[in-house]
Amino acid sequence: MQRKHPLIKKNDKVIVISGKEKGKIGTILKVDSEKARAVVEKVNMVKRHARPGGKSAQGGIIEKEAPLHISNLMLVCGKCAEPTRIEKRTLEDGSKVRVCKKCGELVD
Repeated sequence: MQRKHPLIKKNDKVIVISGKEKGKIGTILKVDSEKARAVVEKVNMVKRHARPGGKSAQGGIIEKEAPLHISNLMLVCGKCAEPTRIEKRTLEDGSKVRVCKKCGELVD
């Protein structure tokens, strides 16, 4: 069964609220809804050892972002620039949108 996490999407600005990366802000690069994990730009960097060939012509130590659980992330509102919870509303035309709980501004 595939669960969707509509509250956090790609290109959203988020802040890490728990763990060793607490307080860091970044943009979501990728969301895995099955595992409820997201990859955030420049957050949770890990080092991986790669051999030359195939995908990388040169081997060595590569730094890349590792996924974080979605429960450790909180959306940052574009208008009030604060971490906020998200409310889902249905507009008059029937479309569903995400709304900031603090200032009431549309997030989408």
